[in-house]
Amino acid sequence: MFDNLCKFLAESFSEDYAAWLLGRPIKLTKLSPTELSLEPIRADSLILEQSEDLVLHLEFQTEPDPTMGFRMLDYRVRVYRRFPQKTMHQFVIYLKPSSNDLVYQDSFQVGETVHRYQVIRLWEQPSETFLQSPGLLPLAVLTQTSDPALKLREVATALDQIEDNRVKANLMAATSVFGGILLAPELIKTILRSEIMKESAVYQEILEEGKIAGKLEGRLEGKLEGRLEAKLETIPLLKKLGLTIVEIAKELDIDVELVNRFVANQNN
Repeated sequence: MFDNLCKFLAESFSEDYAAWLLGRPIKLTKLSPTELSLEPIRADSLILEQSEDLVLHLEFQTEPDPTMGFRMLDYRVRVYRRFPQKTMHQFVIYLKPSSNDLVYQDSFQVGETVHRYQVIRLWEQPSETFLQSPGLLPLAVLTQTSDPALKLREVATALDQIEDNRVKANLMAATSVFGGILLAPELIKTILRSEIMKESAVYQEILEEGKIAGKLEGRLEGKLEGRLEAKLETIPLLKKLGLTIVEIAKELDIDVELVNRFVANQNN
């Protein structure tokens, strides 16, 4: 879900992300990996956007990845093959605090070939820029702070000032999911208004993913357990959106006690 949310934000608010990363609010359009000459290594985490003269490559990561350097080099070569005249800017953006040396790696070397890219660790970033741009608001809770709950309240205040209810709902749902990296769902629910989030495309996508996965697993396994397992895996995301146990059971059409047992097991 983090991959899908990052893609949604970067594609829906491309000018905000360009202003943050490139220093100017360039209008960018999605560049599909299929436009490159080879199949992508990991299309699920890849974000490519372009203008007439540049390509912006983003990789959002929750955990360190030892293959990251090679992937960045690989995509640089692929884009050069397809668009040799375009400048390419590459960023790896780490969401979750980590002391692993890999989150400081910003180059890849093989033989005499050295490729460099830029790395951003959100927990080291000042919050001001994120609080001033709508598309960056969901990430603000992950920026530099000694009190994530207080930062989430600042984000909530900024979200309330957005007049477009559809945009507000989507950003609020995304904020809730990212906030779950640092904060308990119960606390998030006291700060963000879950009734607004239920109208968002993000919320609907989470539900739909659970339903589709359930149908697919059921077909593959040929039994009810497959569909149920997929629904249960959706519960943590719905909790991050602030739903109660009763609301989750209703949305997924499963027994309340089953949800209770799953949540209890997750907490142990």
